[in-house]
Amino acid sequence: MAYLVPAEFVTKMVDAGEAKIFMSTRDTLIRSYMAGAILALAAVFAITVAVQTGSFLVGSMLFPVGFIMLYLMGFDLLTGVFVLTPLALLDRRPGVTVKGVLRNWGLVFTGNFAGALTVAAMMAFILTMGFHLEPDAVGQKLAGVGEARTLGYAEHGTVGWLTIFLRGMLCNWMVSMGVVGAMISTHVSGKAIAMWMPIMLFFFMGFEHSVVNMFLFPFAMMMGGDFSIMDYMIWNEIPTALGNLVGGLAFTGLTLYSTHYKTAPKRNLLPTAANRSTTDLAKV
Repeated sequence: MAYLVPAEFVTKMVDAGEAKIFMSTRDTLIRSYMAGAILALAAVFAITVAVQTGSFLVGSMLFPVGFIMLYLMGFDLLTGVFVLTPLALLDRRPGVTVKGVLRNWGLVFTGNFAGALTVAAMMAFILTMGFHLEPDAVGQKLAGVGEARTLGYAEHGTVGWLTIFLRGMLCNWMVSMGVVGAMISTHVSGKAIAMWMPIMLFFFMGFEHSVVNMFLFPFAMMMGGDFSIMDYMIWNEIPTALGNLVGGLAFTGLTLYSTHYKTAPKRNLLPTAANRSTTDLAKV
């Protein structure tokens, strides 16, 4: 599995961020729509496996299948562009502006939400036979999760909001490592392994992912979850998205950029000088 050294894949991160900023509105929406839809299907798959086997670990081990598929297809998640696009701004790439970064975030959020909502509606229809039957075990499980991760946090006020924010930070620390993992190998197998590890970790630990939640909470409401849209936005989606932004950028994007991208040219100076000295001595 061919491996790229950090200085090489961090350069790819900056290049990818620049490319996403200049991508057309049409392409950005299509790619983000598909990413939201695929991740939503992966969440249903993982939770179905967990309910049927009684093991959340097994479901967590299989959830990364969706993440791997969407990134191999070149689709975009909000958590990924939170990390990549600011690096192009920080690197002062020509034409990259704050407005361009915010435009990309807005379009990807819209596309992810539309894709996740589409799958939520389809799965709700399937699991209730067109809303004529009571939700099955999977639907009931998701409805309960939706209530617990909105109203459950709201009961604790500011501390609950901060807890969601920190869960969002930890989530995108791991998810962004998965994004980087897709860049460190030139082989599909290497990319898949590097993406699988951190994604399994975030899902099993129950960290908050803004795009997964775009599916989870609308679906829970369709299944009869007793909470409102405002409960979902204030007590989950907003703090989760903010936490995803801060965690992914601080723990992954900026750390890799600052310690590998800027210092990359220095790594060959010493060997070159040493080789020159050896050659000069040989001539004496």
